Amino acid sequence: MIVGGGHNGLVAAAYLARAGQSVLVLERLGTTGGAAISTRPFAGVDARLSRYSYLVSLLPDKIVRDLGLDFAVRKRTVSSYTPAVRDGRPTGLLVAGEGTQESFAALTGGEREYAAWQRFYGMTQRVAERVFPTLTEPLPGRDALRERIDDADAWRMLFEEPLGAAVEENFTDDLVRGVVLTDALIGTFADAHDTSLLQNRCFLYHVIGGGTGDWDVPVGGMGALTDALAGAARAAGAEIRVRHEATRIETDGNAAEVTVRTPDGERVVAAGRVLVNASPQALAALLGDAPPPPAEGAQLKVNMLLTRLPKLRDRSVDPRQAFAGTFHIAEGYGQLADAYRDAAAGRLPTAPPSEIYCHSLTDPTILGPELAARGYQTLTLFGLHAPARLFAADNDAARAALLKATLAELDAHLEEPITDCLALDANGEPCIEAKTPLDLERDLRLPGGHIFHRDLSFPFADEGTRRWGVETAHANVLLCGAGAVRGGGVSGVPGHNAAMAALGE
Repeated sequence: MIVGGGHNGLVAAAYLARAGQSVLVLERLGTTGGAAISTRPFAGVDARLSRYSYLVSLLPDKIVRDLGLDFAVRKRTVSSYTPAVRDGRPTGLLVAGEGTQESFAALTGGEREYAAWQRFYGMTQRVAERVFPTLTEPLPGRDALRERIDDADAWRMLFEEPLGAAVEENFTDDLVRGVVLTDALIGTFADAHDTSLLQNRCFLYHVIGGGTGDWDVPVGGMGALTDALAGAARAAGAEIRVRHEATRIETDGNAAEVTVRTPDGERVVAAGRVLVNASPQALAALLGDAPPPPAEGAQLKVNMLLTRLPKLRDRSVDPRQAFAGTFHIAEGYGQLADAYRDAAAGRLPTAPPSEIYCHSLTDPTILGPELAARGYQTLTLFGLHAPARLFAADNDAARAALLKATLAELDAHLEEPITDCLALDANGEPCIEAKTPLDLERDLRLPGGHIFHRDLSFPFADEGTRRWGVETAHANVLLCGAGAVRGGGVSGVPGHNAAMAALGE
């Protein structure tokens, strides 16, 4: 039995059913997918947005091949664009293939930063090539992973010292430093020099995906992936029941009984093994165990539909280039530090950092034919340093205030306010929605709104960690959600690894 029909649960279901197991998936909501779904959030508007999760990097090709998924991703032509003002003149840094070196030189006035960028990301790619394949293997030990990486400087910078030291050691330009650091702060509330190395763990997962670190666009939106996974699970013989919520697991380590709340009432179902595709907090509640430490999400997620892309103050770059990759806003190194200090002190950041990308530039299939023909575009904004504690007193008021301040930071680099570009829904309302950590906790039961279910871990076996990083204190209960070791992001890795553990691989 698999509790939870998110993407990791569906991966596990497909693997186990293909191995000849009898598999039942229980999903509380009316559809599968969890946070990896596509929806039409705006009334009467034919735009199918990836509402929560939105890009793919950590999903191994192995899982797509093994399960025969009808799913594809597209490469973005631009990695990132970061607007800036230098000597009173609007400019920016465009990381986009052959033009990258020229953009660095124009921004920084020399070749040093570009050379440092090449060295640093050459190092992370070598680490990615060695680490990414291990995610679907039994957990290596710390020493074994260090030997596999075989680069003492890389190990020191990524695994032993706060990432801020490496950023400051390699780069001198504040804007460039900020662009590097942002990958350490996605859904992660930490300072560059946090001694917990939480920022290092987040950075590592953001640069190892696919062995390249590329973040790709799911064709058809994120729901295309979970639809393909549900289809693969069903084709292999798994049974999926929506609006079926597991409320209790009783186990003696050999057999389990799961209490299930259904539209027709409550019943108890027997299972040999139970895989839980939910947070560690939810797992503890189901088993009646002591809960793990509380988690806290730290992001603002905003979805928008535009009638057109806005014009930029930096005339050297086309908006179709700038928004095709990751468009960084208020993410200079000093700005990120200031925003962290504000939030740590219990204040909404004065200049909220965020980043945007436009899915429809790379994959217009998420738009209805009429919208695509009229040049409509989607924007996804992900705000940093917005911990759940800031919304506890008045979620609605804090959401509105943070959204206003975030859009103002974007507007500072535009020739027209972003709100002038918003489409209207069938009720005449602007097509924009914002989600705080508390909204995600309410809608998806993410503990504290934490998109990774809990703080990320390094991808090696620590003291007490078992073979696959999915095991629990109960021999026949496994954790297959994002809170497993090597969880987080849209990867399917915990689902694959829990299936391997269940099969004794």
